[in-house]
Amino acid sequence: MNEQRQITVLQASAITISTIVGVGVLALPLSAVKAADAGAPFVTFLGMLLAFVGLFFMTRLGMRFPNDSYVEYSEVIIGKWFGRIASVISIAFFAVLSSLVAREFGEVVVTAVLKNTPLEVTVLVMLLLAAFSSRRNIMTFAYIHLFYSPFILIPALLIVALSLKNADLVNVLPVWGNEPGGIPAGIITLSTVFHGYFIMMMVIPAMCKPERAMRSSLWAMVITGALYILIVAATVGVFGAEETKKLLWPTLELAKATSLPANVLERLDAVFLAVWVTAVFTSLFSCYYFTLYSISKLFRLADHGMLSFFILPLLFVLAMLPQSLIQLNEVNSMISKYGLLITIAYPGILLIIAILRKKRGAAK
Repeated sequence: MNEQRQITVLQASAITISTIVGVGVLALPLSAVKAADAGAPFVTFLGMLLAFVGLFFMTRLGMRFPNDSYVEYSEVIIGKWFGRIASVISIAFFAVLSSLVAREFGEVVVTAVLKNTPLEVTVLVMLLLAAFSSRRNIMTFAYIHLFYSPFILIPALLIVALSLKNADLVNVLPVWGNEPGGIPAGIITLSTVFHGYFIMMMVIPAMCKPERAMRSSLWAMVITGALYILIVAATVGVFGAEETKKLLWPTLELAKATSLPANVLERLDAVFLAVWVTAVFTSLFSCYYFTLYSISKLFRLADHGMLSFFILPLLFVLAMLPQSLIQLNEVNSMISKYGLLITIAYPGILLIIAILRKKRGAAK
């Protein structure tokens, strides 16, 4: 394993950031205002805190078993067969998540950009791109994420900053919203947009200093959390909570309403869509790669590359199962909420059992 331990803290943070920031950013403000209207930024912050609990559990597990994948240390902690059953469920979840990301990407593209292009083509192209990219090793995976991270973060922050000049502070008051009763459910919903932190389970065994993984996780969650809170605050500040509820993809509408100084560009939606496509690719790439990685660890395969095109037809079929955008959103919401059992509850249970049973992996 030592020759593969080359991922730095910076690379690990970049991987986590570019995995978290993905397809869900378009509808993020809509989910937030449905939960807490004017309190949308506040409920987004609370959702981030809940997500960080799951990330904390995963990171602590990875630091406790620095040489093992989550598939391997699950078998050590709860037994071979229980561990394998849990791993199969996790693999199924991330495979479905990959297909849903590809399908949502296709829906946005054929609705907003390529209106005459068949949905199946856009979905298949994105899956093929992920499949080809996933044949590479973990270091190439890290370099791709590190390269694209600035192209995701900097333009997104610039668009948000420019949009704030049109925002009205009254639209985000009171801070906790006019209907606080929706906040508990909203926290659960908003935490699902941070699901990408699961990638740390794959990254930690390849870090050159796994004992510093918590620092990487903290930075990744703070940066993505700040970006998401700013996006929600800017959207609600510009449009107001009630108007935001009427928008299908509020973040895209925010980009349309934003312009560069001196009207160099009157609308930034084209720039934002380019950033969004990049973010979707990095998210799908991580989900796809993680699915292959998990399968290879489950069956103790030396290389995951041979599986990259093996699972593609299955993911494509899963992606095309929802019959409409409404059904897609319903399935996505259900899968994401049940996914919290895999991304928060399961790592928490494993960590507690590992501590009680005094299970620990060998030092690197």
